Amino acid sequence: MGTITRNFANNILGTGEVDATDGVNGTIPATNVADASLNNVTSLPSSVGYAIKSVASDPPSLNAGEIFYNSTAGAFKALVNVEALSSGSNLNTARSYNNGTGTQTAALFATGYNGTAGVNNTEEYNGSGWSNSGNYPGSYYGTAITGTQTAAVGYGGYTGGFQTLTTEYDGSTWTNVPGTLSVGRYLMGRAGTQTTALAIAGGIPGGRSAVVDSYDGTTWTAIASVNDARESLGASGTQTAALAFGGDSPGAVSNSEEYDGTSWTEGNNLNTARNFIMNGSGTQTSTITFGGNSPAITGGESYDGTSWVTSSATLATARGNVGSSTSSGTSALFFGGATDPGAVTTSTEEYNSSTNTTVAAAWSSGGTLGTSRDGHGAGGTQTAGIVFGGSIAPGNTANTEEYDGSTWTEVNNLNTARRQTTGVGTQTAALIAGGYTTANSAATEEYDGTSWTSSGNLATNRRNGGHFGVQTASLYCGGYDVPDPNSNVIQEYNGSTWTNLVATLVDGGNAIAATGTTSAGLLFGGSSPTPRGNQSEEWNGTSMSAGGTMLTTKYDRASANQSPSTDALSAGGGIPAQTTVEGYDGTAWSTRPSISTATNSAKGGGTASAAFIAGGGPGFGPIFNTTQEFTGETITQVAKTLSSS
Repeated sequence: MGTITRNFANNILGTGEVDATDGVNGTIPATNVADASLNNVTSLPSSVGYAIKSVASDPPSLNAGEIFYNSTAGAFKALVNVEALSSGSNLNTARSYNNGTGTQTAALFATGYNGTAGVNNTEEYNGSGWSNSGNYPGSYYGTAITGTQTAAVGYGGYTGGFQTLTTEYDGSTWTNVPGTLSVGRYLMGRAGTQTTALAIAGGIPGGRSAVVDSYDGTTWTAIASVNDARESLGASGTQTAALAFGGDSPGAVSNSEEYDGTSWTEGNNLNTARNFIMNGSGTQTSTITFGGNSPAITGGESYDGTSWVTSSATLATARGNVGSSTSSGTSALFFGGATDPGAVTTSTEEYNSSTNTTVAAAWSSGGTLGTSRDGHGAGGTQTAGIVFGGSIAPGNTANTEEYDGSTWTEVNNLNTARRQTTGVGTQTAALIAGGYTTANSAATEEYDGTSWTSSGNLATNRRNGGHFGVQTASLYCGGYDVPDPNSNVIQEYNGSTWTNLVATLVDGGNAIAATGTTSAGLLFGGSSPTPRGNQSEEWNGTSMSAGGTMLTTKYDRASANQSPSTDALSAGGGIPAQTTVEGYDGTAWSTRPSISTATNSAKGGGTASAAFIAGGGPGFGPIFNTTQEFTGETITQVAKTLSSS
């Protein structure tokens, strides 16, 4: 290439630095400028901006506003901000008339109206699902709650009268505290934290209030009132920078007011007058709200500190009195509420305004088994799964099938046909133990990816135990033994021999689901005279201890049995069969998206974010040949094609 006129230096040093020790005239010799240093430029400094580059496929990572040319598609594309709502896991208890608090991945919802009366239920959201927590001290609705999932305050509400009480939450327990509102009321707006909260307006006997109370962690004090008395309004922000909007005054209103720590000032109105809001997430300069009104609506609006803008996202379920998180106007959670004509809902939706695209966790249909079955063994992953044995009604099957993520293919059979059996391992290294032939069996077989080979028998004949581990190291727990139908015995396999351990289950049982390894295992659900059906037990390599209590009581659940014990998935189970799905994080069970077909005695493999369950049945009657696949939430960048207008 040619020479470059220099402006600030007489040479470029070998280190790449500029020698600026003399003059500002002359040229840089061509020999000092390599072609590659210009031809291979891949980025520019932020002060310059982003160059438009030509690529054959969309880059995996982009900056907001960056434009590129996709030569394969023949189109200019850019990463732009997108508003979207995606489905989250449902609440355990359907309800409305409360507002909630927290973040999108750590939200809190307590009390509410179940369509008949107030309730005291408390639920926590962990970004994947809802789990139950300590009950509120009373069954109220219209209570205001603000703060975080581990430090919240609840106040007011209604149950046979308008309440003034205050209750604080520490992440597990609600405790009544001395402070009381200046005026008993419900359906208030809320803002602030556990120790710096606002109670804004609300419903009072025979009407609506404009009163605002401020909380310092001990005492409530009446401060400047809002300009417009209202109830069921939306609110957000802090104790010194709050926002109140909409509500019933009576009838839906569009008024919006800002608080600066001293007084309330009317701001620009909502685009759509709405009452029955009860939500709002964000700050005084960045808030998002959805739903409201009767008939209920799906629309939402965002506030930027000056104006309200109608959101391009809409709720999948039209509803009013929707609860929400409080922390962010760009990453929020909306849950519960009342649909028309007044039915309450468990629906949860996640809102994001970002350059990322969120695809909600969901179940979908997979390939069809060649042989319908239930009570079988299974293992492997969502794209390399295996099932073997089971009941084919009438009788048992020795049939084995392998799964490639779309199609099941029959391979070599078990040596012993059986049902009510268990399995662990992978598509190339699986293990089956126990089951029922014409009686309980102790037979054990290993699969090497081609054929089954008999190995050492269980120490005692049994069926329907909980089985976790791998082909060369697993534990078989409990099960139906004779004469004990709810055994508490634990047997360990070392790749050739089974040995009874001294350790036993906390609660004996059968029809138990399991996952994990011989150093960190998990059992859950089951059938026994004890409350086994909603219990879980954790194995630490030496002994069993009680784990988290499940949300539902049932047996013959399907497990994603390649999951670690701290990230487990339970699907279906029970008679009649259910669609409910739960996830475990090592401490608590929480809701997950439901399977589409209620299923009992299905078996599965994979992980908590990429699972499959196959076969099963409704509990009585037909046996299924279906496969259901679970894919966890995914977040990706998606560039948008630019077009002229």
